Amino acid sequence: MPKSLWLLVIGMMVNVTGASFLWPLNTIYLHENLGKSLSVAGIVLMMNAGASVIGNLIGGTLFDRFGGYRSILLGISITLSALIGMNIWHGFSYYVVFLTVVGFGSGIVFPSMYAMAGSVWPEGGRKAFNSVYVAQNIGVAVGAALGGFVASFSFNYIFIANLSMYIVFFFIAFFGYRNITVAGHTSVLNESKVIRDKSKLKALLFVCAAYLLCWMGYVQWQSTIATYTQEINISLKQYSLLWTINGALIVLAQPLLSKAIKRFENNLKLQIMIGTIIFMISFGVASIADQFQWFAIAMIILTIGEMLIWPAVPTIANSLAPKGREGFYQGIVNSTATGGRMIGPFIGGVLVDVFSMQVLFMTLIAFFIVSLLITSQYDRPLKKKSAVPVSVQQ
Repeated sequence: MPKSLWLLVIGMMVNVTGASFLWPLNTIYLHENLGKSLSVAGIVLMMNAGASVIGNLIGGTLFDRFGGYRSILLGISITLSALIGMNIWHGFSYYVVFLTVVGFGSGIVFPSMYAMAGSVWPEGGRKAFNSVYVAQNIGVAVGAALGGFVASFSFNYIFIANLSMYIVFFFIAFFGYRNITVAGHTSVLNESKVIRDKSKLKALLFVCAAYLLCWMGYVQWQSTIATYTQEINISLKQYSLLWTINGALIVLAQPLLSKAIKRFENNLKLQIMIGTIIFMISFGVASIADQFQWFAIAMIILTIGEMLIWPAVPTIANSLAPKGREGFYQGIVNSTATGGRMIGPFIGGVLVDVFSMQVLFMTLIAFFIVSLLITSQYDRPLKKKSAVPVSVQQ
């Protein structure tokens, strides 16, 4: 693995560790500390994620125009300004504003990180994206484990820890990413060729539609399921431990996963479909869980599913992206994931407030079935064009 990719991996790990102090506890903080309903909490998280969607698309475009270094520093600077404010003012209105700005700033960072990873190690293929994905989950494991512990003393310490880690990330990016050269990257400002074939973009949008539904289900573990565990007397430390299990399993199971994924090396569609079925099983177990042990089992199953799905989608995006548009395609993928995180908590909160947790679980399983059907058809646009060369006009 190239040294430049190691720097990206370390930066991503520090970034996500800081964020993981806060994001698993957002709904709990809004509901328990600020006294807001699940529906209101869902709207707040939707605003955060909506800003992140905009940030993802802007960040991907900025990468294609100005490169990853400037794009990442801009995103970090915006996020840092909001985190400083979050540490000073703690009222509900301030929290909504700062959390939204954090979503926008961090949204700019992620597509550039993924696009740089794919560009600095193009021969690595899936391995480059899997490395960044593993780094994210080391951050999740460490941040979530420490977050529950720190929050048991005071939520104010959570904000301080988040800010501290982002300051470290800023210095890693400022000194470490300056000289990273992106192999084969061509700025769209200098790109005179117009790709007229839209089949690859259509294929990516199919994948992203399925990806969106998966994220809408997955994010319930951070929102409605998080609050539900509190209502059935599962402690905050135990809930945070679920995310530690998630991150630790992703890291420790990599040797086994690498062997298993070799079977899907040339069939990412099948890999995603199997992961989606595993998601369905996980939520089936969660729907009958009433003790920590059962939620832990559901989380283990969920983690196996995400290990198959999450790295596969940016890998597909990188393989489909025309030269000079890698950032834009990764921006679409990241904004899709963020869109799921935006819509999911709101829909989940409304379903639980109006109906029940059981109705939510049944709805999510239906979402996964639809996701399966969409994934099975994602490569149809490519098959239609397989016999026709890509038309490029000078």
